[in-house]
Amino acid sequence: MRFASLGSGSEGNALLVCAGKTHVLLDCGFGLKDSIARLARLGVVPEQLNGIVVTHEHGDHIGGVARLARKLKLPVWLSYGTLRSQPETFADIDDLHEIDSHQLFSVGDIEIQAYPVPHDAAEPAQFVFGDGAKRLGVLTDAGCSTPHIESVLGGCHALVLECNHDSAMLMNGDYPERLKQRVAGRLGHLSNQQAADILSSLETGRLQHLIAAHLSAKNNTPELAVNALSGILNYAQSWVGVATQQEGFDWREIK
Repeated sequence: MRFASLGSGSEGNALLVCAGKTHVLLDCGFGLKDSIARLARLGVVPEQLNGIVVTHEHGDHIGGVARLARKLKLPVWLSYGTLRSQPETFADIDDLHEIDSHQLFSVGDIEIQAYPVPHDAAEPAQFVFGDGAKRLGVLTDAGCSTPHIESVLGGCHALVLECNHDSAMLMNGDYPERLKQRVAGRLGHLSNQQAADILSSLETGRLQHLIAAHLSAKNNTPELAVNALSGILNYAQSWVGVATQQEGFDWREIK
């Protein structure tokens, strides 16, 4: 199994997961032309996609989902709440699958476990992807951890973990106070320290890849995020990857 990012941040998100001949896109917050160009950078043509899984209804995650799904006649999986919050957006997609935020389902060679997260959306979910032997855990767009999140992510072979902001940069920055409280709140986004705390609670003996994702352009730096995560594992900072807005990150293989 392998995975790569088309881009990660407030301007758009998409993660590509591949096992066997199956290619699944997690979210798509980019326009059609941009999505195709970003796929090409990873050596993938749109016709190789087998479906799109959606985490929640915010524009940086679903902005390009419907158009891409319609053009390629792709199936889409999303929670009941996400669909009900945006009925017009997904109205013309023929192959639409409602799931609940605890559901286990399969797309081709990939088994996908949904799990609920605290975020200011209708029914947000994140996912663990598996091929029967290896597991990739993804956690972004969550305001805090829960015991269930930590139980689901323990023992994964790869993790994509939100490091949205440095708390001091956020609170001392120029965001309006209300936005600062939203971002830092229990339904907002994970800080570097919160991500590190989650990592410290997980069983990481099988971990081969760790990626810091969904970094704020104004309230974080890659160096701060990497330092927070690498310190927990006592690994070199170069071992921790970063998903950027423009480049995402290249293929990572789970062996």
